[in-house]
Amino acid sequence: MWRLPGRVALRGVRPVVQRCGRAGAATDEAARAMERAVVRCVPSEPKLSLSFALADGSHKNMQRDQSEPLGRALSRIATNALKGHAKAAAAKKHRKDRARSGGGAACAAAGPEAAAAGEPVVKLYYREEAVADDVLNVDAWQDGAVLQIGDVKYKVERNPPAFTELQLPRYIMAGFPVCPKLSVEFGDAASSVFRWYKEVRPGASEPGHGGLTAAAASHSLPPSSWTDTGVGERVYTPCNADVGLRLKLHCTPGNGQRFGPSRELESVSPVEAGPGTCTFDHRHLYTKKVTEDSFIRTVSYNILADTYAQTEFSRTVLYPYCAPYALELDYRQNLIQKELAGYNADILCLQEVDRAVFTDSLVPALDAFGLAGVFRIKQHEGLATFYRKSKFSLLSQHDISFQEALESDPLHKELLEKLALNPLAQEKVLQRSSVLQISVLQSTKDSSKKICVANTHLYWHPKGGYIRLIQMAIALVHIRHVSCDLYPGIPVIFCGDFNSTPSTGMYHFVINGSITEDHEDWASNGEEERCSMSLTHLFKLKSACGEPAYTNYVGGFHGCLDYIFIDLNALEVEQVIPLPSHEEVTTHQALPSVSHPSDHIALVCDLKWK
Repeated sequence: MWRLPGRVALRGVRPVVQRCGRAGAATDEAARAMERAVVRCVPSEPKLSLSFALADGSHKNMQRDQSEPLGRALSRIATNALKGHAKAAAAKKHRKDRARSGGGAACAAAGPEAAAAGEPVVKLYYREEAVADDVLNVDAWQDGAVLQIGDVKYKVERNPPAFTELQLPRYIMAGFPVCPKLSVEFGDAASSVFRWYKEVRPGASEPGHGGLTAAAASHSLPPSSWTDTGVGERVYTPCNADVGLRLKLHCTPGNGQRFGPSRELESVSPVEAGPGTCTFDHRHLYTKKVTEDSFIRTVSYNILADTYAQTEFSRTVLYPYCAPYALELDYRQNLIQKELAGYNADILCLQEVDRAVFTDSLVPALDAFGLAGVFRIKQHEGLATFYRKSKFSLLSQHDISFQEALESDPLHKELLEKLALNPLAQEKVLQRSSVLQISVLQSTKDSSKKICVANTHLYWHPKGGYIRLIQMAIALVHIRHVSCDLYPGIPVIFCGDFNSTPSTGMYHFVINGSITEDHEDWASNGEEERCSMSLTHLFKLKSACGEPAYTNYVGGFHGCLDYIFIDLNALEVEQVIPLPSHEEVTTHQALPSVSHPSDHIALVCDLKWK
């Protein structure tokens, strides 16, 4: 009998793992024929879980204390197995009786026969030795052990890769990438295997039906028949031929060494027709490929938070021209994912990102296209910065809240003292929840190359000019601290929705490096709140995409509010991806629309290291 003298004795044992690819060929025939018993055992949790199928086909999921002796767990399994055996015996007896009497006899005798069978023998073996009953569960259930219940053997798999979450989007449209939302425990999406299937259209023949006519083939198929799409990637883009058909995803979680239990997922609704030409389709012609290492394709985009799009005010006042379904998040996410994926960006700065959208939609979708991201919450929504993993690694983050930084960081002491001269203005500034996200990225090809990527969304109110000036002053001081004090000399890319047109004081301050105390924006909300002061900064910044006629186009307003400011000492513009034409933007009157997911337009440019 195998007995564990102590935990240390097991640490040198190499677990039996199933290798990727054709690993099954290296596994002996007996092991491959075994059922599977999956054990989940995490040190930080008091219980382990055990999952296996019984003789009657039922699936058992058990929770046992890790510190419990194995004997108790096996006794409990035996009790469950006895019930399962009784059910199986009853079903068998019922079938025999029906066969004997032509279906008229009942299975009244099933109980005694099952009882006579007795409790099945339940044992756990490791390396062909029985594990002692007094060994604790945490040590007994080793990877590669064999659980025997009666004459059925189960191969124990301890902590195999497993999906803890798996979900397909509600809206699936032809021409738009479908990316499952998933979480993998003890594994990762990159090492997992995916296969997509689609329904066989009624009346259509399926490969493998030989010379059957279409009608005969469809008649011979079960109600839910599926055919392989040939796509073995995490992301599947349905075509027009898929419209009206549901999709099925078969996926197996992996970790680079072995695979876990497979799962299948069917779409709730069939593939729908897309909206036709979208505002970004023509732009994608310029961004078909990822840029070379010497370039940095940068995107800044306010994607319109769901928390704002779904208000009654938005539907009836801001965007009354937009079809209600086109404001729904499930619909807009299709457009956002396709648009962002098609830019093949190296750096992607997003504003108005709902936390759930970041976690459930953007992270999985953009990860599938090679991007990783970080998030900073503001209040109801926040900022997200994504970067191409093959080009950059995240070195550090230096996010701030403008209000908190102004009040508590010595860097802004002088600015706070100036602002305190007008308590009313100071109060208004400190009420704002705006934040600044700063990510320092390092080149994966040349570790000496680092870049400071800043992302923000300034206060929105039309009369908040002086508040935006203060917020920008805080931002530039903080960016300078990161790019000069913490990482001396690294270049800066500063993206965002600045809610300021080129004629405003904020824009003038950024581009010219200073603003005088008599600028009209200091009294943007009237003389009562005037907080005149002169400001300067030492950066040499330029708007990489120039000054477009507009980056925001709604029914009652259009103007340029978004910018990608770049450090002219270290970066230069290689090309600016053209914005959609005015005709494209106004096809459905204004933005958002069925062909554009936001009220803003993404800025896209290719930058080059000097």
